[in-house]
Amino acid sequence: MTEAERPPALRHVYWIGGGSGAGKSTVARCIAARYGLRVYSSDDVMADHAGRSTPEDAPCLSRFKNMGMDERWVNRSPEAMLETFHWFRGEGFGLIVEDLLRLPKDTGVIVEGFRLLPRLVKPLLAEPGRAVWLLPTPEFRRAAFDSRGWEIPRKTSNPGLARRNLLERDRMFTDRLSEESGCLGLPVIEVDTVMSEDELVGRVTQAFGL
Repeated sequence: MTEAERPPALRHVYWIGGGSGAGKSTVARCIAARYGLRVYSSDDVMADHAGRSTPEDAPCLSRFKNMGMDERWVNRSPEAMLETFHWFRGEGFGLIVEDLLRLPKDTGVIVEGFRLLPRLVKPLLAEPGRAVWLLPTPEFRRAAFDSRGWEIPRKTSNPGLARRNLLERDRMFTDRLSEESGCLGLPVIEVDTVMSEDELVGRVTQAFGL
């Protein structure tokens, strides 16, 4: 299937991208349950996609696999972490599309995850209102990760530094999503600590026109 043919083939798909810890999974599940939609979590298939990738089509992923935990999260700057992180560079996005094209088309699908980069999603939109990006404030992101725990930093020799590096990397990634979405005319919702879950679900539902 050609790229030009993909938007009609994916016309039953809604997209929720955004920064880590923004509530994408929760919102997707709530909306899917309310409207009888299927949820496709791009986070859940990362291991599968990594296994289906080659060093040729995913060079950053290949290098990442060979790094130890300190090399990944402690010994490099947040800037270097941002620029070389494979999912942030769009590696494996084609596998998301392949998966979606295999799903039955008689049920709508909500795709969610930080891997949904605006520049990659926009060409696939059959309608402009089928995608939204959730952009957490630094305070919201910190509170979200404090509540769910910090699994990655605990696996390093310096959990405090790894935590700070991750927060700064994700802050810069969220800023990049904001800028890219704005340039492409795609909708965003800023998620802060005073916004309730119900309010966020309502705003995404409204953005989708459901």
